[in-house]
Amino acid sequence: MKQLSNRHILLGVSGGIAAYKSAELIRRLKDHGADVRVVMTAAAMEFITPLTLQALSGNPVHTTLLDPAAEAGMGHIELARWADLILIAPASADFIARLVNGRGDDLLTTLCLATPAPIALAPAMNQGMWRDAATQANVDTLQKRKIHLFGPAAGEQACGDIGPGRMLEAEELAERCASLFNSRLLDGIHLTITAGPTREAIDPVRYISNHSSGKMGYALASAAADAGARVSLISGPTNLACPERVKRIDVVSASDMHDAAMAEMGQCQVFIACAAVADYRPANCAEQKIKKTDDSMRIELVRNPDIVSAVASHPQRPFTVGFAAETQDLLRYAKDKLERKNLDMIVANDVANTSIGFNANDNAVTVLWPTGNQTIAQMGKRQLAAQLITLIAQRFLSAEN
Repeated sequence: MKQLSNRHILLGVSGGIAAYKSAELIRRLKDHGADVRVVMTAAAMEFITPLTLQALSGNPVHTTLLDPAAEAGMGHIELARWADLILIAPASADFIARLVNGRGDDLLTTLCLATPAPIALAPAMNQGMWRDAATQANVDTLQKRKIHLFGPAAGEQACGDIGPGRMLEAEELAERCASLFNSRLLDGIHLTITAGPTREAIDPVRYISNHSSGKMGYALASAAADAGARVSLISGPTNLACPERVKRIDVVSASDMHDAAMAEMGQCQVFIACAAVADYRPANCAEQKIKKTDDSMRIELVRNPDIVSAVASHPQRPFTVGFAAETQDLLRYAKDKLERKNLDMIVANDVANTSIGFNANDNAVTVLWPTGNQTIAQMGKRQLAAQLITLIAQRFLSAEN
């Protein structure tokens, strides 16, 4: 069920004893990589508390349509747009009837009217209610509207009856959800990216850094998430917003970034070292601001840890991709770095060209690996990132097989 990786699942819980199964359903969806948000009807809260589902989903539970705080930003519309899939589980006979009639008198029905995402129902009700002609007519109508029906199963019911109307079990519902999505290149793969500059402190107010904006690394993180990967973005100081579906780990210095990268070992399968890491740092950082006393000042520098080399030589080594930002002899230096640091791939770009590279919106690169290379012409960094992630995914999957 790797297709659920990074998917936004909006779980609607309507009233019925099967609401207790929604707790396990949230766990199963999250186990398979989905981000789950929950909307509960008033009747659902009679059977299970919002606090329970909030604790399991890790997100606030939404219960009311007219929430002044949320509606200041049209919260219900944003929630409808957020979803990749709306799953109503359990879907009671009453909810199904209201959905057929296009009701929008609570948050959940309003979301179903407003969303562009597919909708799936997991019916749960007494066998007599399920068999009733009105319910069957409602279900037929919804299916004609391309709403998916998951179940119901047959068996013993809470009331003692035996027959159709039981909500499907959590794992089967998760499988049905996964079947609605196409597979992507990096479904279920944990990918870590470093991005941006590092800052090496001289004193409490000064530091050594570089011109990296982080744009390329952030674009790669976004493209990897779009390809289905679970992405950890280790970011030096930037002014960029974290991409959707990406976990950002903020760091400042090269040592901080090294520690964060090492913490990812054993968890990530692909590591992309896109950050512009300072090679050196001041040997000593003054505790107080250094005052001007002479016409010159000497700062002793020492080597920072080599992050990509440490990753590539780690016992739990992931597929490792480096970057080579050069101002001359681009391909020669990049090939040397590929071999010397035992990388699987390296992305080489010419930062002497001011129209690409640091702080620019465009880039052009040559990607090298031990048995080949590919040049990608100048284009926007977002478009380039998508091509790079496709190429990296292909090489990674080829190495896995």
